[in-house]
Amino acid sequence: MSTHTGELAQLEVRALTPETWQAFDDLVLRHNGIFGGCWCTWFHPSCADRLPGPEGSQKMKREYVESGLAHAALVMDGDQAVAWAEFGTPEELPNIHHRKQYDAEKDADPDYRITCVFVDRRYRRRGLTEVAIRGALDLIAQQGGGVVEAYPHDLTHQTKKMSSSFLYNGTRRLYERLGFTYVRPKGLKNCVMSIEVPAR
Repeated sequence: MSTHTGELAQLEVRALTPETWQAFDDLVLRHNGIFGGCWCTWFHPSCADRLPGPEGSQKMKREYVESGLAHAALVMDGDQAVAWAEFGTPEELPNIHHRKQYDAEKDADPDYRITCVFVDRRYRRRGLTEVAIRGALDLIAQQGGGVVEAYPHDLTHQTKKMSSSFLYNGTRRLYERLGFTYVRPKGLKNCVMSIEVPAR
């Protein structure tokens, strides 16, 4: 989907499926399970029979992928996944931060949400967050499009630099560059942003 010069070869965006699971799993394992071994499961519904620890998160995520209930755009450098953007319907991804405030202030649920973006530490500061989000929007368009929300960090009035490890969903400025519209604040340093994606 995106060409980079220098040490990065041609990058391709692929959907997270049972066929690409291993590449996703390898990326998570290279980073010790991501955010304490969550395997990007926090936003999914809770699972009553979920096993404890990182192994439980890994098993749960794989079951969601195999059932078609977990979606993400994987940025591939050859056969390695080097970034992802998780997306899904509100039913698939109900657990968002500041949910009580969000539910009290929303007019309606979106068709899709983008809830988490992650880039391999070896590939950071090269624009892969944007590549992953664009990939997610493209996959959403292929699934029929609709209203897509994201919940980035709003650093508009913050002067102190924030560690990239905390920017699990990108920044407001990044989403503005991608065509998203600011909707309202959510929590102290997050916000709701929205875009209409036409079907493709």
